[in-house]
Amino acid sequence: MSRFQIDYISPALRDLEKLNPSVAREVLRKIEHVAQNPLATNEGGYGHPLSGVLAGFFKIKLLSRGLRVVYKLKKVEGKMLIIVIAARADGEVYKIAEQRIHRLKI
Repeated sequence: MSRFQIDYISPALRDLEKLNPSVAREVLRKIEHVAQNPLATNEGGYGHPLSGVLAGFFKIKLLSRGLRVVYKLKKVEGKMLIIVIAARADGEVYKIAEQRIHRLKI
């Protein structure tokens, strides 16, 4: 599988800019790694599928940082759209993802 193109919605870019530079580099490395095969883990990829309201979206776990990245995979276009980069605490990242998806009609 070839690498997927990585795109960010503008709020996700702002999420990235707010991070400490060393943490941001770690997040970018992880996103780049997952972009090599962003399919679901049950399809042999690195993506962790979400369920419920966020079904059809995936998460990237950065366990040591307590961060999650939520993305949408656009297989036909070969794109990985980053929706949010935020702390997992209290499911906040998923609430933010839902709001952005609804607001931007993703």
